[in-house]
Amino acid sequence: MLDWKRLLIMALMTTTMVLARHAAAVSIEKLLMPGPLVEGHARHEGDCSKCHLRFRKGTQARLCLDCHEKVDADIRETRGFHGRLPDAANISCRECHSDHLGRKADIVRLNPVTFDHEQTDFLLEGAHTHVACAACHVADKAWAEAPNRCFDCHKDDEPHKGNLGEQCDDCHTPRSWDEFEFDHDKTDFKLQGKHRNVACTSCHVNERYKETPDRCSSCHAINDVHAGANGDKCEDCHTEKGWSKTSFDHNKDTDFPLRGAHKRVQCESCHVDPVKDKKPKMGCVSCHKADDAHHGNFGRKCQTCHNAKGWPRARFDHDRKTDFPLTGKHGKLACASCHTGNAYREELATDCFSCHQGDDVHREQEGKDCARCHVTRGWADRVLFDHDLTRFPLLGLHAAAPCEECHLSKQFRGIPRACHECHEDDEHKGTLGNACQSCHNPNAWTAWRFDHDTQTDFKLDGAHAELACNDCHIKATDGNRPDISDSCNSCHQGDDVHKGRFGRNCARCHNTERFNDVQIQ
Repeated sequence: MLDWKRLLIMALMTTTMVLARHAAAVSIEKLLMPGPLVEGHARHEGDCSKCHLRFRKGTQARLCLDCHEKVDADIRETRGFHGRLPDAANISCRECHSDHLGRKADIVRLNPVTFDHEQTDFLLEGAHTHVACAACHVADKAWAEAPNRCFDCHKDDEPHKGNLGEQCDDCHTPRSWDEFEFDHDKTDFKLQGKHRNVACTSCHVNERYKETPDRCSSCHAINDVHAGANGDKCEDCHTEKGWSKTSFDHNKDTDFPLRGAHKRVQCESCHVDPVKDKKPKMGCVSCHKADDAHHGNFGRKCQTCHNAKGWPRARFDHDRKTDFPLTGKHGKLACASCHTGNAYREELATDCFSCHQGDDVHREQEGKDCARCHVTRGWADRVLFDHDLTRFPLLGLHAAAPCEECHLSKQFRGIPRACHECHEDDEHKGTLGNACQSCHNPNAWTAWRFDHDTQTDFKLDGAHAELACNDCHIKATDGNRPDISDSCNSCHQGDDVHKGRFGRNCARCHNTERFNDVQIQ
């Protein structure tokens, strides 16, 4: 029987021989290896059998799939990039991938520019088509290990802070975050009216999406103009179309039907603070005391004269209820034009002058009975004054002259009637006196009646009849009647071709028709 020392020596010798043989095999495999493996396969560099089978290249793909279990599952279940390859189960991995190219070698050989993403389980749609590869495929992970759930990439973009879960695609689409398919109407709170235009965060405060209050007052208590006086069932009167779109019928639901201008008045104009449920007084003066132009002089029953259509639409008939019918322009005047201050009950004077003293252009020269000449249609409308009944009838051009042409100082009585008092542009300079009417008439200055033949001692005959007055009357006078000689020589001395040799009695040979017609005597 061998002792224990011998057995120990034999065991050590056997172990040494086995280890030496294995070391020799590893050294030989390293010597025969065509190049270093990539970083991921480096741990198998001393054991070729992990990837290679001697003399059986066709079955070596199975060894790849034994390690790459996810790829193996994709092929078996026809999913992912490898599972979608034609005849994927029979393709050898080495047709696309090779090793022994160095630690940093790219044995995947994927071209990001030409790669068709439709061959994967994640189609690039919408905004994803514009995203760079590196945004999803990070450097320290394999291409196939990129996450394919929205939440995995967009966790930081998610405004709901996880309150709606992680299934973003339940509502959103790849086209845009703002374009979502969530239908609020399928919840317990349908969005109607103006609720459709409200931002989510207006109701879902602090990203609270579950158990959100659905009563009006929960959100709109701050908008309640009734200050809670009408309770919290806003829907009894209001609708989602807007606060102003109420179903409340003031005409049916109250004792005060809204008519006329009251229909256009805001609620708070009558229903003032502090509460809105307190029934306002229905008397006109309760609201319109400040509008009372009569200052209470006509009492509190405004409806006696006024109606709800508006203050100006008064039923008061001035013609029937007073002694002063409003005719002509009086019918268009504001009450305060005559009833100044509080003078509504006071009986006003009805004569024109009481109101129109400031309008009297005659300055009381014609008295105070304006109606004697004027009518209520207007001061200048059909003035009844007849100037022809005065001491100076308006004839000819005088009838067309404005009043102020003669009445310069607004003086209407005691006006001079002589022509020269107005017509100071006397071409005769007063030499013919002041009785202009002796020759002239009101129709025109040129239409004068002076007869030189009968009113003077020098009859105008022959060529004399064609002459202008100032051809003979050339010398300005000092206001006296001109003393002009009737001898020919006094005018025609310059025309005397005889130089005075035949004397001054031209008429002895010449006549007034023309000088050339000579009758020598």
